[in-house]
Amino acid sequence: MSESLNFTGKVAVVTGGGKGIGAAVARQLLEAGARVVVGSRKASTDLAGLAPADVLSPVDVDLSTAEGPAELVAAATERFGGLDVLVNNMGGLAGGGPRFGGFLSVSDAHWVGSMELNLLSAVRATRAALPVMLQRGGGSIVNVSSVNALLPDPSVVDYAAAKAAMTNLSKSLSAEFAPQGIRVNTVSPGPVRTPLWTGPGGLAEQLAGAMGTDIDGAMQAMAEGLGGIKLGRFGTAEEIAHLVVFLASPAAAWMTGSDVVIDGGLVKTL
Repeated sequence: MSESLNFTGKVAVVTGGGKGIGAAVARQLLEAGARVVVGSRKASTDLAGLAPADVLSPVDVDLSTAEGPAELVAAATERFGGLDVLVNNMGGLAGGGPRFGGFLSVSDAHWVGSMELNLLSAVRATRAALPVMLQRGGGSIVNVSSVNALLPDPSVVDYAAAKAAMTNLSKSLSAEFAPQGIRVNTVSPGPVRTPLWTGPGGLAEQLAGAMGTDIDGAMQAMAEGLGGIKLGRFGTAEEIAHLVVFLASPAAAWMTGSDVVIDGGLVKTL
């Protein structure tokens, strides 16, 4: 293992880490030597048997609540004595599906839910984590945003707005806390083959129903839409996790305030 990617002695918290990108990040941090605390509504079930209790602590918590993120950070400090890395991966579409009816179909409940899931969960986790990181003399925060922060889409208008706000927040945090040794960077994935897309009732199934095709056809149409994903496929959770772990590591020690797009060539603008 490269020393610059060695997390031995480090403690990491991953929000929304029960499956998909978050679970891949947790696995890779564990492989790199970190002790990892993972929060999701069913973390203990989803991550059962992944690693011994002395290096992995799954916490069942609702991160969309006002108290949930702070509870997760507190669990990390109580279990492992501190915190060095925070990965804000929590996110999703409030209500569970695209807004096929456009802006006028998006209710206040959708807007509030999207902000709770995608922005305020990160705000609250970061607010709880920063004092602990400052006590340790520094740390790294990686926020998982979305390519939709750069590519507004009427079918996910509330989600895209919340992710754009998260990217903006990351830039502000990076400016404020860089002098105190805390780096803040953002990863903006394009479409990724995770349970959010491929699971029962997931986005692919919903799109397939709207398009009159099957799940594979819907995902292929998505890859070909908007000018096309140039690499011709969805990404994988592991590919996103590699980038997240790199940004969290000393290998990225001169990176803060960066938003790194990883989308297979979907975004065509500079």
